[in-house]
Amino acid sequence: MSPAEFEPPITPASDIVETVRRQGFAVASSSWAQGLTGAPRPDWAKIAAEWDDMPLDPYLKDGGHYRRRRHASFIVDEASCRLVPHRAHFQPLQYNALHGGMERWFEPMRQDMIGQPFWSDLLTSLARVCSEIKRPSSVPRSGATLGQAELRPRTPWYVEAHQFRIDTSEGIGRPTPEGAHRDGVDFVALFLIGRHGIRGGETRVFDARGPQGIRFTLTEPWSFLLLDDERVIHESTPIQPLLGGESGTLPHGHRDTLVLTYRRNGFQDR
Repeated sequence: MSPAEFEPPITPASDIVETVRRQGFAVASSSWAQGLTGAPRPDWAKIAAEWDDMPLDPYLKDGGHYRRRRHASFIVDEASCRLVPHRAHFQPLQYNALHGGMERWFEPMRQDMIGQPFWSDLLTSLARVCSEIKRPSSVPRSGATLGQAELRPRTPWYVEAHQFRIDTSEGIGRPTPEGAHRDGVDFVALFLIGRHGIRGGETRVFDARGPQGIRFTLTEPWSFLLLDDERVIHESTPIQPLLGGESGTLPHGHRDTLVLTYRRNGFQDR
């Protein structure tokens, strides 16, 4: 890690719920995703290769060609994950002043990705985390009796999944061209899939109601940031290619991420 990169404040997996409740976000290492109980064990290299064949984002209003993207939507509860018919991604202008207010039809995520057992495990496990964060502390946890457990309705989460590749083929790539923002959902989970031949891409999280903030750089594949979207705003800084003295002469690099948004009461629509 270069001196310009700040270490992420890693939270143990057992403390993610309480950390998000306390401060509005938590950062977890790759051990959380890699510890999901799926069979067969995921081929991590094959999953990462899904980012190598993605179409350009045709909606960038800054005229750039640095972002590639796929999108899919799901209805998820703590035990099941259901793909819904392909739909547009929509955000109100109040949450995305640059690209909000319009329906954006991105190419769908491929079945080779979302058809794996790992995918369902990932989305349902995060659903359990999000539900636990929202659950009042007075409600019993998973060790409750059957009668107590029946008091907890399994309200579904409306989940949108976004594969992003930001590259530096034009000299600079902007992960969040809209700047610091909220997404208009309940929770946002950002997984780093990989960084190759770049500098920058620093993650910044700010209190939505005050001056407090934190900055760090995710570098470990499958480490992730979980945000309470109502309490914090976030952004990622632009990326640039590494130059000759740092890792050889590279024409461009890229940063791959997976973003999952969890929302109660339906998808965002026009």
